[in-house]
Amino acid sequence: MYKVNFDLAASARKEMVQDGFAPDFPPGTEEQLASVKAKPAPAVDSAADHSIRDLRNLLWSSIDNDTSRDLDQIEVAERVANGIRVLVGIADVDFDVPAGSPIDQHAAQETVTVYTAVHNFPMLPEVLSTDLTSLAENQDRLAVVIEFVVDSGGLIASSTIYRAVVRNKAQLAYNAVGAWLEGRSGPDAKVAASAELQAQLKLQDEAAVKLRAQRHRLGALNFDRVEAVATISDGHVSDVTAAQKTRANDLIEDFMVAANEVMARTLKESGTSSIRRVVKTPERWPRIVELAAKYGTSLPANPDAGALGAFLESRHKADPDHYADISLAIVKLMGPGEYVMSKAGETGEGHFGLAAQDYTHSTAPNRRYADLVTQRLIKALLSKTAAPYSDSDLEAIARNCTAKEDAARKVERVMAKRVAAVAMQGRVGQHFQAIVTGVTPKGTFVRLLDPPVEGILWKGQQGADVGDKFDVTLTSTNPERGYLDFARWLS
Repeated sequence: MYKVNFDLAASARKEMVQDGFAPDFPPGTEEQLASVKAKPAPAVDSAADHSIRDLRNLLWSSIDNDTSRDLDQIEVAERVANGIRVLVGIADVDFDVPAGSPIDQHAAQETVTVYTAVHNFPMLPEVLSTDLTSLAENQDRLAVVIEFVVDSGGLIASSTIYRAVVRNKAQLAYNAVGAWLEGRSGPDAKVAASAELQAQLKLQDEAAVKLRAQRHRLGALNFDRVEAVATISDGHVSDVTAAQKTRANDLIEDFMVAANEVMARTLKESGTSSIRRVVKTPERWPRIVELAAKYGTSLPANPDAGALGAFLESRHKADPDHYADISLAIVKLMGPGEYVMSKAGETGEGHFGLAAQDYTHSTAPNRRYADLVTQRLIKALLSKTAAPYSDSDLEAIARNCTAKEDAARKVERVMAKRVAAVAMQGRVGQHFQAIVTGVTPKGTFVRLLDPPVEGILWKGQQGADVGDKFDVTLTSTNPERGYLDFARWLS
């Protein structure tokens, strides 16, 4: 058994380097940051670009994780004659990070912020991503605003994109807002203090529910995957718990998806080449059909998102305990998303999981380089200037973003296992309820119901199959390798 003082932070940095990342910012970063800090924000009324609107008076709010400071997205809504008008404000990161600058070159190489429980490796210096380019509460910030009207059927009736100066009036958290929207608790102090904010959030939720229902009618898939969250105090991991997805998470996700669709369609209709986010039609559809058949469901021979969505919904209702596992299996069989260059005038591949033909990433420019590139493309379109990237540039960027996203997932997956192994060191010998998640030539794998960690069943695995539930004993942990070993417990 390994000692509790295993250095997770050092192992995270080592893993980053091994997987092709450069955790340190390049020479010239501090000079550029000093220039950004001294840079005045544009005066809206006298700006040369009169298309920058002043929307600081609106009741903007953000909803994110409890500890998030790199805020990319804020929202506000109003009821109009033909539905609900939604405004999604996206941090104008490009204003402070010009293309080709030292910080931009580093971001172009890294392409993504990598989150590990013990340390985050930001794509942009934190003085930018968590301060100067973050849509922080009570700060005037430049934003790209994606505006659309959601009609009574959940369709986007009209849309437009423009630049604005905004002010986040309320920085909120998923857990508190979600519990309130679901009726599990009262509002937190910030929401309770403002009847206007309460009405605003309920209106946003109403629009989000309509958007979600329409997406599901079109065949969008609804996955439910267990996400483990580590409890860390003074750098030490003490526990791992399951993150609970709430109605507030859904609200932000629904607005994000709608905003990304509007952005993709706007660029497409203007004849601008862009970067798209696609999930291709599953090549392993026959295996998905085979898996569904085990549960008594017959899926069509050809890929059908609507039929798959109906199957997933039926499994969620029939067996919620195992739904996370069937979700994970389907996600793996569908294959990962990827970035591709979409040439002007061409339709290209869509996003199978969202049942969306036109989709991009644009709502997180502080954390993803593809979103920053998309922001530059739309700003060029708005200002009627030449696109800042050639098709070959976009193709190379898309390829690198996909590769680095895959690498980031690997780092995060490895570190999640190491964190779990450290958190569980003091619980060797204890009994837990577990579900079998995989039976392979390498071994039989189980996931505990609480805490939601995974490991290998090295004793008592005979006859165990995916979906079986029984008690296990934790026999050992290995933080360096991220291993948890279990034995079946017979009381």
